[in-house]
Formats: sequence, C-alpha cells, structure tokens
Amino acid sequence: MKIFTAIVERDFDTNLYVGYVPGFPGAHSQGETLDELRENLREVIEMLLEDENIAFKTEFVGTQQIVIQ
Repeated sequence: MKIFTAIVERDFDTNLYVGYVPGFPGAHSQGETLDELRENLREVIEMLLEDENIAFKTEFVGTQQIVIQ
C-alpha cells in the first residue's frame, strides 16, 4: 500500500475541486465533489505508477500558515 498526499483547492470560476500531488509530475485532476476528485486522483496515480521510470521531483513536507497584519 502506498499513500500520497494531495493538495486540494476549489476553483471559484468553475466551482470544481482541483487536486494535485506535489512532486509527482502528471498527478493532478478535478471533480465536482471531493469524493469524485479523490477517485479521479486515485485513477491517475494508479495509471502513472504503471510507468517504472517515475522520478519524483520533491517531497511533501507540510503546510504552514502565514499571518499578515
């Protein structure tokens, strides 16, 4: 079992959820619901993992909140 972390945003223009896996080229998708996005990302990741020459460019570390006053 492999676990991937996806960044998820909501596009105000299209009202779609957009997600991507940091450092994983091509691992991005969208969906009308979070469940649809999760399923679409899972399918994309499974397809990409079939390529044995995957080269991750970065490693997800975390998120930070930046306060501006």
